Amino acid sequence: MGILSSLYTGITGLKGQGEALSIYADNLANASTNGFKVSRPEFSDVVAKSLKGLLGGNQIGRGTRLQAVNPIFSQGSIIQTESPTDIAIMGDGFFVIEGLEGRAFTRSGAFHFDKDGKLINADGYHVMGFQADKNGRVTSKMGTISVDRTVIDAKKTENVDLFMNLNLKADKMLQFNPESPDETSHFATGVTVYDSAGTAHVVTLYFNKMEDNQWQWRAMVPGQEVVGGEEGKMSQQATGTLTFDTDGGLLSQTIEESSFNFRGGAQPDHFIKFNFGKDKENGGDGLEVTHFGTDSEAYKTIQDGFTAGTLKGLTFNDDGTLTAVYSNGENLNLAQVVLAKFENPEGLFKAGGNRFRESRLSGQPTIGAPQTGGRGSVSPKTIESSTTDIANEFINLMGAQRNFQANTRVVKTSDQMMQEILSIKG
Repeated sequence: MGILSSLYTGITGLKGQGEALSIYADNLANASTNGFKVSRPEFSDVVAKSLKGLLGGNQIGRGTRLQAVNPIFSQGSIIQTESPTDIAIMGDGFFVIEGLEGRAFTRSGAFHFDKDGKLINADGYHVMGFQADKNGRVTSKMGTISVDRTVIDAKKTENVDLFMNLNLKADKMLQFNPESPDETSHFATGVTVYDSAGTAHVVTLYFNKMEDNQWQWRAMVPGQEVVGGEEGKMSQQATGTLTFDTDGGLLSQTIEESSFNFRGGAQPDHFIKFNFGKDKENGGDGLEVTHFGTDSEAYKTIQDGFTAGTLKGLTFNDDGTLTAVYSNGENLNLAQVVLAKFENPEGLFKAGGNRFRESRLSGQPTIGAPQTGGRGSVSPKTIESSTTDIANEFINLMGAQRNFQANTRVVKTSDQMMQEILSIKG
């Protein structure tokens, strides 16, 4: 009977609009949930009767059904925060997290460190990333992001790079005297170096012009700081020569001696390489240290040693690299956040707690660094907000309400017609 079938058709509408109401309510309930993506209901019609069989046309619908609930992975607003461990994704990708229930994925970057120094989310899931080696170089090995080095060991100076000009017009008839080096050298500059115990020492380099286009340098330290030295006198620990061409570029450089023996239990025979740039004999342009007719001047000195330091702070860089800042001024990369990309993110399985899980529809993730392989970038000290548009959800609610009311009229009218039929005999 058509009246009876229309009753059930109206019921499918009531059920469908009730489910739509739940979806819109969920969107509104998560308006403040970080990284939340709104979902939308997608309906399909139900056809159960055809008046002409396979000839087509003349079909009577039997209502509607909820065919799919699809999340919409649009970009949420980026909100600035004060937490150094907050991080937001701009573009495609998900953070990779692991916990008791296995691997999951999330867009919420509200992270913090637990008592063991591991980076976790609010549910205690560990945040995964590419690990860095002891020198701070990020590798391809993936693991839990953690802070294991709260103290950084001292590192002795091994290389000193110098950038300077030596005056072409200097008088070469100046005899160097180690008893009075400042008065008997053409030029002097200092650099702070560190021994194996992390103790700082000021090394003074003295330069003397020997011949045209040839200079000799000497590295000296106060005698009381080295084994065998005399207090109040400078002690020579390294020496070498520089040769320039007629264009003022460094042609060649040599180190004739470099053996520092600092006191205080430091490693003996400490070799320090004094590098005056890449000279022309080794394929360089020879312009880090020049030989022009202007005053001798040191532009910059760089050395690679440092004293021991304690952890002072942590920060994420724009490429998702977590960097530790130590009290000695050194920065050390610890790990780099990884992002997972899916071919069909709408097919992911919602697991609650801002987590998604891989499904057969989503496909397997491809995991890599931010800004690679189509993955988005990351922004430190920010959080991605929910994509819920309250005004839009209210409009959806009103539409669902009107549709629900319309279907109740169908059910009510069908019921009244059934009552009329039942009253025919009476």
